[in-house]
Amino acid sequence: VLAALRMRVKDSTDKHKILSLLNKLHPVSCDRPLIRLGAFGDGGYLVPDDLTGIEACFSPGVGFSSVFEKDCADRGMKVFMADGFVNHPSLSHELFVFIKKYIGNTDNDHEMTLDAWVNSSLADATGDLLLQMDIEGAEYDVLSAVSEDLLKRFRIVVIEFHLLDGLRRQPFFNLASQVFEKILRTHTCVHNHPSNCSDAVKVDDIDIPMVMELTFLRNDRIHNPSFVRTFPHPLDCDNTDRNPSLILPKSWYRNHQK
Repeated sequence: VLAALRMRVKDSTDKHKILSLLNKLHPVSCDRPLIRLGAFGDGGYLVPDDLTGIEACFSPGVGFSSVFEKDCADRGMKVFMADGFVNHPSLSHELFVFIKKYIGNTDNDHEMTLDAWVNSSLADATGDLLLQMDIEGAEYDVLSAVSEDLLKRFRIVVIEFHLLDGLRRQPFFNLASQVFEKILRTHTCVHNHPSNCSDAVKVDDIDIPMVMELTFLRNDRIHNPSFVRTFPHPLDCDNTDRNPSLILPKSWYRNHQK
């Protein structure tokens, strides 16, 4: 029993490491206001009003809602969608291109990397892109494998991060922090919204929602930044009406700091 307890303590993430990571994810506002694309509920996300000139949206994880993708297509973006679980998107649009494959960290008959997908879809293009990803926990594998050159092409990155209660365990914390650090080398978090489809867990006195929707904007697009201090955003809404609202905990932003 003592050996098991020692192993559990050794496997636990130090509170200060978690706080240090959250500090880097505090949302920043700039001179580009946030707008909502997609549904008012699950499948809708806040993004900076900086969409002009984005060539295409890549959206792995189609699921059963394609309203976000349609909003992008209505703005003139070509929208590439991938999901090995469904046979087609829930909506149709002349700018939709769907492939029945999972996006992951390897290339085979059923799965492909984000780099391979973009290269095969836009072989000769060099313009800015938008990434919107909701793939139920596989995002860590995808982002670990993506090249930094491709990551830089995404002007806006919107990702639903899952399994965040695992931050209290050192192995998962190591993986997740490496992924966040990789994104933060070129992008800054501009919005953070907890999904009330899942609960929050407590690590010491830190509340960690199990699922978070994070939006990042590439650093060269950010001017006059300041930390966001008011949550939720007026355009935020619950992901489901079956559970209580889940407000962003104070440890995830600087409103509580003087």
